[in-house]
Amino acid sequence: MKQLGKHIATLRKQRGLTQEALAEALGVSPQAVSKWETDTSCPDISLLPKLAAELGVTVDALLAGDMPVQLVPQEQRKNIDDMLLHVIVDSPQGDKVRVNLPMALVKVGLEIAKFIPQGQDADILRQIDIEQILLMIDSGMIGKLVEVEAADGTCVEVVVE
Repeated sequence: MKQLGKHIATLRKQRGLTQEALAEALGVSPQAVSKWETDTSCPDISLLPKLAAELGVTVDALLAGDMPVQLVPQEQRKNIDDMLLHVIVDSPQGDKVRVNLPMALVKVGLEIAKFIPQGQDADILRQIDIEQILLMIDSGMIGKLVEVEAADGTCVEVVVE
């Protein structure tokens, strides 16, 4: 349940809710929601079904911290330049890589990459088409957009929020 608070905050913001509105819907104080979101405390187990419903996810997805893929209505979409791209790589050897990039930087990087010759290495990251991810984001998709597992057990996830 590490980072449950961050996950609650992200889902709350995606739903366009304030801490006060979420607190009112759950019958708790705004300070309680604030404490959850800063991982100072956790919601009572009896609140989890209602909290998950208010945030538009299952209890499993809430607790697992998965970012479900969502199609955000046009009027609720953020500007793509205000979004973040998270790339998560875990290898079976215990290597962990976490990259958090502003989408504006990703777009610039794609333009620069067009002029850089590509090597012969076929690593797992090359299986991910960033331009397709940009198209998905432009269409209103957010959450875990890509999950790839290589034969050697290396896992890569791409999450946009």
